[in-house]
Amino acid sequence: MRRNKIDIISLGCSKNLVDSEHLMRQLEAAGYHVAHNANRVDGETVVVNTCGFIADAQQESIDTILRLGEAKREGKIRNLFVMGCLSERFRADLIDALPEVDRFYGKFDWKGMLADLGHAYRDDLAHERCLTTPSHYCYMKISEGCNRFCAFCAIPLITGRHTSVPMQQLLDEVSRLAERGVKEFNVIAQDLSSYGMDLEGRMMLPELIDRMADIQGVEWIRLHYAYPTQFPYDILPVMASRDNVCSYLDIALQHISDKVLANMRRHIGRQETLDLLARLRREVPGIHIRTTLMVGFPGEGEQEFEELMDFTREARFERMGAFAYSEEAGTWAAEHLSDDIPQEVKQERLQQLMALQEDISMDIQEQKVGQTLKVIVDREEEEYYVGRTQWDSPEVDPEVLISKDEPLSIGDFAQVHITQALPFELMGSIQ
Repeated sequence: MRRNKIDIISLGCSKNLVDSEHLMRQLEAAGYHVAHNANRVDGETVVVNTCGFIADAQQESIDTILRLGEAKREGKIRNLFVMGCLSERFRADLIDALPEVDRFYGKFDWKGMLADLGHAYRDDLAHERCLTTPSHYCYMKISEGCNRFCAFCAIPLITGRHTSVPMQQLLDEVSRLAERGVKEFNVIAQDLSSYGMDLEGRMMLPELIDRMADIQGVEWIRLHYAYPTQFPYDILPVMASRDNVCSYLDIALQHISDKVLANMRRHIGRQETLDLLARLRREVPGIHIRTTLMVGFPGEGEQEFEELMDFTREARFERMGAFAYSEEAGTWAAEHLSDDIPQEVKQERLQQLMALQEDISMDIQEQKVGQTLKVIVDREEEEYYVGRTQWDSPEVDPEVLISKDEPLSIGDFAQVHITQALPFELMGSIQ
């Protein structure tokens, strides 16, 4: 056990990761040695930043806490703190169920944690963070919370109403990070589409991204988690005209059936969804769209599922993830709809959908063979350098395996000739 060391374990999404990075800056300023997701947890104190979005993520958080609780009983750590989304949502229940945890904190009350450690929160560091990503890329969280209140989603129950970070604050941070060598900025939020509505009553995402693209050193900007309803179409000319704004959009569509979308309270229908996708592809040629789809939501019969499968065949998403519906306490669906689709049916549908997407992904990947693509180098492994194209977000999208014919440096860009395609990887050599 290392005295004066704190281990931070981040679970869940990249938005959680940004929260951990801000906390780490405060702890370092207080004089602690801080490690993030270390292979070996040996700090005097461990902080688990939990995810509470869906059942699987909640279980992962609980399992991690139980494992660390055992380490505490064995004397390997002294203090076990829990924060984040799961704690924000179920704190009262967790206190009773997990007595091995010394303190529970929500998603935003870091000042209390610092006070319990005997230190004051530093307001002058509120906008600073310690990057946990490789030094050439980062995540930029531009807002917190969501006003959409989809029937299945607990995010508004956890994060509250949508709150945008002031634009100049974000631009100042991008400038600081670019000066430190960050080249790739993955812009994230629960709802990118609503950025600025609470600040000036208008959609400000296009202006923000356009101004970010002007900052020296910003090589790539990638957009994650747009919402399809009231989409800010003015972002499309920015994407099409700015070389450093990637032709990539992460936009969760969830379903295509009018019946299911109505049950989900998504405030959009089939035809509007099809029109949106057509406009995205028309105005940003070559765009790669990442989406998330859901199977097994109440009201999804065989007909609605087949409609979803047909839609996936026709839309040919370059990137797609999917999950089976799980009822979340406190949501509109949990209180008003019956979760009556058997779990085995949900899983069968999920497997069918993902098998279809694997075939689509393979076909799209094969079309890149013979092309020379700009790739950022993320890491070096024994046989290959590993990088990504503008169409690949860290952690979730395909990677490019680059033969070691020439030496490359981590964080550099290279022109890579693609020689082979796999469903979720490309292989190539330096051009």
